[in-house]
Amino acid sequence: MDDDVFGSVVALARELVRTPSRGGIDDYGPVLGVLERWLTGRGLPHRRLRGPDGTTAGLLVEIAGGRPGQWWTLDACADTAPFGDESAWSFPPTAGDVVDGWLRGRGAADSKTAAAMFCHLAAEIAPRADESAGGLAVLLDVDEHTGRFGGARAYLADPRARRPAGVMIGYPGIGDVVVGGRGLWRCVLTVHAPSGHSGARREVVGAVSRAARLVRMLDAAELPRDSFPLPPRLTVTAIGGGEGFSVVPDRCDVNVDVRTTVEFGPRAAERLVRAVVAAFDAEGFGTGAFDAEGLEAGAPRPRPTDVAPVASWPAYRLAGDRQPAAALLQAAAEAGLEVGAKVAGPSNIGNLLAGEGVPATAGFGLPHQGLHGTDERVHLAELPRVYGVYRRAVGLLLGGS
Repeated sequence: MDDDVFGSVVALARELVRTPSRGGIDDYGPVLGVLERWLTGRGLPHRRLRGPDGTTAGLLVEIAGGRPGQWWTLDACADTAPFGDESAWSFPPTAGDVVDGWLRGRGAADSKTAAAMFCHLAAEIAPRADESAGGLAVLLDVDEHTGRFGGARAYLADPRARRPAGVMIGYPGIGDVVVGGRGLWRCVLTVHAPSGHSGARREVVGAVSRAARLVRMLDAAELPRDSFPLPPRLTVTAIGGGEGFSVVPDRCDVNVDVRTTVEFGPRAAERLVRAVVAAFDAEGFGTGAFDAEGLEAGAPRPRPTDVAPVASWPAYRLAGDRQPAAALLQAAAEAGLEVGAKVAGPSNIGNLLAGEGVPATAGFGLPHQGLHGTDERVHLAELPRVYGVYRRAVGLLLGGS
């Protein structure tokens, strides 16, 4: 990577960071416009991808090789996490400046610097595409940080797009190549109870108090440990119900997030949660939390708790000798990096792709700080080496060049 390419990658990344594109908050048009102007200026073919409702979900660059072969995809999201408490930042979230070798601002790490790198790789490969087998796509997706993965979904659903044999996602972190991730199963539990006045002569156990008991039971649930690198996990992530002070609430919603593994998958997660709910409902008003024999005798029995599943992703683990992981690991080793194959705790676009039968790596990039948090930044010293690793990996996948 010569100095001109280095400077150009940083310049594009800085412009992207300066253009706010928070998932579900900002209009994606401006950040996609930055990318479109750059691609157009270099003669790279690209088009917008749209979701089922017609909204723009990303940009797709496709470079066809001169020989038959498989297609491979580089993917980086151009939307970002929210800013959070801006007063806690030591610099503006859209600073887009470089200080002491760090590119600073929301999206610098996840994943606008990767988007800039992948655009430059496409520009480098396009003039000699005839030497390649298959083809290379660059997906610059938005609607990722909403959790909907709208860009990746639009890509897979687009009848004009070549289906990839594998995808390399540009999430940051130089210590490992991420080859898998836990899945998830999420639901909303609605706890019911008779309503009443908080000052009534007869005590009424409301839905919020009942839900507190259910939360304790969920926290105490035992999850199995299996051969997956990371164990499954159940977390209550939100609880809400009631209004004001004088009304005993008749419903309370509890959000449950279960991180799954290959062996303890979504069906097992749902069975476990439903078993806890059944035991809870059998208690009536919750004698594990209250001495309420008289209360139960004089009050109607609560309705059964509703279980409403809302999302499910499969866990996945890509073998290190399977493409595109093998090419990326080989390229990193050739660059003098000691990296291993790692399974990540959070779910990501790789889980969506795995569910569609598309193998994916979900992380190799620059050192970073403040990912999704305060003072997000990425260190640029390793940019030449990371860029070279992806360039070498793409060369291997497109024909061993």
